Amino acid sequence: MKNYELIVIYNPQLSDNQIKEALEKTKKIISSHQGEILTEDTLGRKKFTHAIKKNRDGFYYYMKVKGNPEEVKEMNYNLRLQENVLRVSLISAALETAKK
Repeated sequence: MKNYELIVIYNPQLSDNQIKEALEKTKKIISSHQGEILTEDTLGRKKFTHAIKKNRDGFYYYMKVKGNPEEVKEMNYNLRLQENVLRVSLISAALETAKK
């Protein structure tokens, strides 16, 4: 299993409850593809330099995820299909330095 960094940008017009529901749906997608969430952090609302789907800002959420590479491809695809998601960035995490 490899470590990945995931950033999901949600539609800025969602209410707080709708964002919580969207986050739960994201977590269910990760767990259904045998992924494990290591850490998570809310980065809040940020402005874009260019509009994404006619939006000038979005709600950012960051997670470190552990998963199998084959399952991660399918997870990434399913995350992008969510209705309230503007953008998904899923990249392999940098190797941590070895302990001396």
